Amino acid sequence: MSCQHHLMSSLIPLTSHGTIAVDLSVCTVQCVCPQECGAMLAGRLLRVWRLADTAAIGLLRGLRPGPVGRPAQPRLAAPAAVRRASSFQHRTHTCGQLRAKDAGRSVSLCGWLQFKRMGKFITLRDGYGVTQLILPDEDRRLSELVDSLPLESVLQVTGAVRLRPDGQQNQDMKTGDIEVVAHDITVLNKPERELPFNAKEALRLQYRYLDLRHTELQENLRRRSQMVAEIREYLVRDHDFVDIETPTLFRRTPGGAQEFVVPTRSPGQFYSLVQSPQQFKQLLVIGGLDRYFQIARCYRDEGARPDRQPEFTQVDLELGFTSQQEVQALVEGMLHRCWPQELVTPFPRITFSQAMTQYGTDKPDVRFKWRLVTVTRALRSCGLDVLEKQLNGPEGAAVALVVPDGARHHSRAVQAQHARMAEQAGLAGVSALPADGAGRLGGRLAAPLGADTCSRLAAAAGAGPGDLLLLAAGPEGAARTLLGRLRTHMADTLEEAGVTVRRAGPHFLWVVDFPLFVREEGRLVSAHHPFTRPHAEDEHIVYSDPEQARSQHFDLVLNGWEVGGGSMRIHEPALQRHVLQTVLGEDTAPLQHLLDALASGAPPHGGIALGLDRLVALAAGAPSIRDVIAFPKSSDGRDLMAGAPSDISREEYELYHLKKPS
Repeated sequence: MSCQHHLMSSLIPLTSHGTIAVDLSVCTVQCVCPQECGAMLAGRLLRVWRLADTAAIGLLRGLRPGPVGRPAQPRLAAPAAVRRASSFQHRTHTCGQLRAKDAGRSVSLCGWLQFKRMGKFITLRDGYGVTQLILPDEDRRLSELVDSLPLESVLQVTGAVRLRPDGQQNQDMKTGDIEVVAHDITVLNKPERELPFNAKEALRLQYRYLDLRHTELQENLRRRSQMVAEIREYLVRDHDFVDIETPTLFRRTPGGAQEFVVPTRSPGQFYSLVQSPQQFKQLLVIGGLDRYFQIARCYRDEGARPDRQPEFTQVDLELGFTSQQEVQALVEGMLHRCWPQELVTPFPRITFSQAMTQYGTDKPDVRFKWRLVTVTRALRSCGLDVLEKQLNGPEGAAVALVVPDGARHHSRAVQAQHARMAEQAGLAGVSALPADGAGRLGGRLAAPLGADTCSRLAAAAGAGPGDLLLLAAGPEGAARTLLGRLRTHMADTLEEAGVTVRRAGPHFLWVVDFPLFVREEGRLVSAHHPFTRPHAEDEHIVYSDPEQARSQHFDLVLNGWEVGGGSMRIHEPALQRHVLQTVLGEDTAPLQHLLDALASGAPPHGGIALGLDRLVALAAGAPSIRDVIAFPKSSDGRDLMAGAPSDISREEYELYHLKKPS
């Protein structure tokens, strides 16, 4: 069996798939494999491109497989002999590209002067790596030139590659086996003052264009670009999605997050910047475009948030004629394609109720197994009036968390932090009962409880010798939420002390069956957004007891972070109107266009939005999403580099019918 695809490359071995033999004269590829490959060949070739590091194999991505025996039409691509990272630029190679095989080659490099020593050695850095340059002893002109230059000067250097002398190789550098003997240096630019490198975050954001020169940020942004390219490839090429841009200037959406308001020249008329393309993507499906996606720019005016951005990017998807399980399978395949490590699919699933009961949060970190345990029965009739009053109050319960080997890590500083967290949760406190070597519980609460009650409590919670039992009592929801926060805090505390708690690698998790509505300040609001479809088993409850209805919303969680949220949508106009008017008490006039569209024959549809910034940060191991965004805002939403937001002129106030604050 042979399969032909229009390609340009060389002989490529494929693990467990035979060998691809390439005939460059006819630009075809024959797959010689022990089994019929059919459509699988294209997927295997795409996989090769991810694993290989040659420009020729990179061209595999630029060609579309055609029918057997007939070559397909290639997309425009640079010749294989041209290295992609240096095409259309002054250089022949990047500063991270040269290897021992390049010895004897004449090259031209461009970059920043990073280091100089003894008037003989310099290192040149660009966005791809660092190369060591040698200034010849016989050419004092070059030495004098370099001595006069400040660091971070922009240079173009021509020279010859040679192997480093034995014993002088640097295994910490990708280019550590070679050095370039400089023949000529052209100064393209030089800084006028000392530059603020290695500064605190505020200064780094002020001089972001300098901060971007750091290797970590360079690698993060290139990883982001690669992940987006893989996502587009998966959706457009593999699954025939249509990439559609939707407006960012829209009108206010009832029941959503706070939106940025944009004034217009018409008095009293304002746009809102979209918090998501939610309505547009539903309208696209109603219009017959039932496989939509975009890399969407979104905006939310949520005030100062330490690790949120007022403008952010999401991978936005919507499908018609689909189900929740099919949307989830699509996302799993997409992440399997773009993630830097191998992922095991399908991802595990847990209900919202299970997540809150077992972990005290709807975005649990399942890299470690600590779970919350209800111990109310073990503490009934314990004789402590304060405790029994909490258990007998509204929704009263006692919940415990056992921290394995945590007794010796429960310092006074940790206790003080736990007390502050309990106060923030609205609870009287959290009790700590460390277990000794024999498994007997201690702490301030142990003596008043008595040995028998402590024994029952330890058995109910599963505490053993050396463990730390944390106990919270009061309204069950508040107690579980507090212990969920303490679970994360104690995991961090132990790991800071050198104890391995979390398993390595990405651990994705689907959380499903969220409430459809929640009560805030005495009224029902949408738990996510008002277009979410009720759970199939609970649709009738929306009309009789909406607060008890579950939804077809689902979140994707990675290592304790929510990275995506999706749902099936309401596609019947009567149900949508009932939710908006009767349940939520919203004015439907701003959404009349959507109601009219639903009444025009809307198919069942659903979708998801994945937070690209958070996904890339977790894939790159970055401590903050600001480290994977080229020009992020500060924690209080300001652009420290350009000084935005800023005032406008008097004429602009008048143009937009605004009153300048006094």
